[in-house]
Amino acid sequence: MVLPVTEWIWRHEYWLPPGITWEDMKETEEISYPQPRHLLLSLPLALLLVVIRFFFERIVAVPLSRKMGLREKVRRKAPPNPVLEAFYTTQGKSPKEGELVGLAKQCDLQPRQVERWFRYRRNQDRPSLTKKFCEASWRCTFYYTSFCTGLAVLHDKPWFWDHRECWVRYPQQPLLPSIFSYYMLELSFYCSLVFTLPFDIKRKDFSEQIVHHAATIFLISFSYCANYIRIGTLVMVIHDASDCFLEPTKIFNYLKWRRVCDILFLTFSAVFLFTRLVIFPYKVIYNTYYYSMELYQPFFGYYFMNALLMILQLLHVFWSFLIIHMVYKFVKSGTMEKDLRSDSDESEKGDDEAAQVKEAKRNGAIHSEPSGSCISKEPPLQLNGRSPAANGDAKTR
Repeated sequence: MVLPVTEWIWRHEYWLPPGITWEDMKETEEISYPQPRHLLLSLPLALLLVVIRFFFERIVAVPLSRKMGLREKVRRKAPPNPVLEAFYTTQGKSPKEGELVGLAKQCDLQPRQVERWFRYRRNQDRPSLTKKFCEASWRCTFYYTSFCTGLAVLHDKPWFWDHRECWVRYPQQPLLPSIFSYYMLELSFYCSLVFTLPFDIKRKDFSEQIVHHAATIFLISFSYCANYIRIGTLVMVIHDASDCFLEPTKIFNYLKWRRVCDILFLTFSAVFLFTRLVIFPYKVIYNTYYYSMELYQPFFGYYFMNALLMILQLLHVFWSFLIIHMVYKFVKSGTMEKDLRSDSDESEKGDDEAAQVKEAKRNGAIHSEPSGSCISKEPPLQLNGRSPAANGDAKTR
């Protein structure tokens, strides 16, 4: 059963243009072509990158964050409470109004004290600035390494300057050692991101990131097996160009270096919009959609390759809207207030402001303190009985 399925998957009609078979793509002593089995090397390399990242974050990134003056936010810890902790871990992190009242009765507390406990507890689970700094530092290091590697590999290749060269003698284009190394570097990195996905910071565009990683891995793997390596190298270097500015922007945003952060943000926005909305559609999508048909009739690989490229382009459009919105807010306020690509998801500011408004409504007044002050100005949270302020509020109601 396994053998027929394998044979069906690797039928040359799916992967290669009409008239070309796997026999035509066999390696010789003089010429080497991409082989599907080569991709297996990316798995141990991905694990190696995970190990390197582990030591990099602890040996390099953490001391660097302290050296550059990274300051962690002071967060109050939620006092131990078995009832509230059980609800938090099993039923939800944000109880509704009716659930708040029920939990308050069980714990002999006021509803606002329970609400405040959940807010403190959610804050404990949020990633620290040091963790964000370490993750951004690792990605920044890789993207710069990858982008410089891509330029070093491609600067003297004819298809880097003339995209029609991508189809000269396709698919019988020899695999160069430098191109193979570049492919393995990129594929291993994205595989390592999949391995560390459960441990990385989850942002609001988490679903889009999963789609992006899957589409990228499929695109790199398929382009290698079908010998679309010239197109694949263009896709990789175009993506790395803007990512080189994204991660440093995050780093300096965590450090509160506003002027440097603003300059990098504007640079990143310009590079991202130009490379993803101009160069990528023209240099890659138009190239694969039209120029390849000058040599061969469309086949399954042609449609599959273009489908993956279109998925990436849709993600580019989605992120471009977010970036344009941030640029608009930047022009109005004069500074970048949030992390890029929803890096400040579920921020403490949002929770604190919402809690402050709710408490103001309960108390019959709206306070005008800046965001974040509601935590520091709240009375101590007492879970072994009602606080004096809470009793006073109860009498007022």
